[in-house]
Amino acid sequence: MGLTSHKVLALAVTAAVLAMAAAVWVWPRLARKSWRAVLGRIGTLLATQLAMLAALGLVANNYFAFYSSWDDLLGTGDAGAVTVQSKPGAQTATGGQKAPVTVQTLGREAVQGGGAVGREPRQAGEIQAVRIGGPATGLSTDGYVYLPPQYFQPEYANRKFPAVVVMTGFPGDAKNLLTRLNYPGAALQLMHAGKMQPTVLILMRPSPAMPADTECEDIPGGAQSETYFTKDVPQVVEASYRVSADPHAWGVAGNSTGGYCALKLAMRHPEVFPSAVSMAGYYKAAEDATTGDLFKGSQQRRDEADLMWRLKNLPQPPVAVMLAGSEEGDGNYKRESDAFQAAVKSPMTVSTAVVQTGGHNFQTWSRLLPPSLEWLSQHLKVPAAGA
Repeated sequence: MGLTSHKVLALAVTAAVLAMAAAVWVWPRLARKSWRAVLGRIGTLLATQLAMLAALGLVANNYFAFYSSWDDLLGTGDAGAVTVQSKPGAQTATGGQKAPVTVQTLGREAVQGGGAVGREPRQAGEIQAVRIGGPATGLSTDGYVYLPPQYFQPEYANRKFPAVVVMTGFPGDAKNLLTRLNYPGAALQLMHAGKMQPTVLILMRPSPAMPADTECEDIPGGAQSETYFTKDVPQVVEASYRVSADPHAWGVAGNSTGGYCALKLAMRHPEVFPSAVSMAGYYKAAEDATTGDLFKGSQQRRDEADLMWRLKNLPQPPVAVMLAGSEEGDGNYKRESDAFQAAVKSPMTVSTAVVQTGGHNFQTWSRLLPPSLEWLSQHLKVPAAGA
């Protein structure tokens, strides 16, 4: 049974209830003043506490989707091979060219909300569970690709679409972007209202080297996460779907750690992501037990990962960014975002989307999602002749 299955959760809750009942039943027998009774009381308390913690942990994991499988939780198992396919016109290895690496499709899920009617892709679009391998970095991660309804409609058969890479927080699962934020449903509703152009969404974690938090950095001697997101992902997605290769057709967005990554990737690689949305993102790379030593003692690398330092000490890039968050309730977000906004100068531009109050949570981000997607769509430009 899978980690997130309802059967596992039901068994854990049942075990916790039975442990409590058993503790109440046997406690009078353990009231004696003997070493066996003392050990019995200790064992009973430990068993009850462990059963309760296991049940609560599963409830929290199912709600927030931190880990999607036992292998994901324990850091074990095979990540799986990357599927390599030939595109039309590509030569085989004997012809002197390598066939492009493409997205491996693992399954499909129905689009929820947003006015979706049934499961017909031409009406609601399609969500594909995918694995995206990195030919340049050797990294790989699982996620989802949302293809809008127009992708399947005959009149758009020769159309190439804009694309947005969306990253969740750490260590959240990419499925949070479906179950907790519902990017496909929000995008579909905006498209129906004429507020968003048909766009392909690539929904991912911010680290392709789990369980480590790479903060979207190219770590010396370690995972090259920055290269993965700025080179591998666009290359593999362009080889797999009808998306434009024009950089102005690409954007990046995220919440929390994903928001920090979105800003950093756009500021460091405006030729790849000219527009970005950060929902409740921070502005300086985290350094803790989950990240390890990201910079290998280099103060220069640490400074360059500090977005405020970049604004003050480096030429500002020609990118458009949106900062989305709450006025109150999310720690230092308001103060740090105001400082970031004040430091932005031409040719960089900054916009904001705010709610009056809201914590660092999915409820707040869900309120900010529609205006964020609408703003981002306005900055995605696909050449008239296609790319």
